[in-house]
Amino acid sequence: MIKILFVCHGNICRSPMAEFLMKDMVAKADRSQDFYIESAATSREEIGNDIHRGTKAKLREAGVTFERRSARQVTKQDYDDFDYLIVMDRENIYGLNRIIGSDPDGKVHRLLEFAGKNRDIADPWYTGNFDDTYKDIVEGLAGFFKQLG
Repeated sequence: MIKILFVCHGNICRSPMAEFLMKDMVAKADRSQDFYIESAATSREEIGNDIHRGTKAKLREAGVTFERRSARQVTKQDYDDFDYLIVMDRENIYGLNRIIGSDPDGKVHRLLEFAGKNRDIADPWYTGNFDDTYKDIVEGLAGFFKQLG
């Protein structure tokens, strides 16, 4: 089983969007049994809060199911428990490294690197643009899923 943790700053916008889009992608490929997928935050700001309404709206628009969940912060144990820790931007790498210390096994990646792009996925909490964030996440996930085989 491949264990994936998607990580962003607050775990209410980008990382849960990636979590539920990836769950939908593997379900449509009839591979749900091959994956364990979660998401978490680098900060403590939104702990306990549900998914942002803008993320929920994009997921509904795309026909992707999701459930109510509580934002949580990444733990040091997550590094051992997951095969991939996929972040949305460079700032997330900094925040993640504060928690896990380092990445000796090369598990930490920015999502868009799987799409051959060296840039961040903008945080819609600040930009208000959930459409662009959705497009970037879908592009990154497509490349990631293809690489996983």
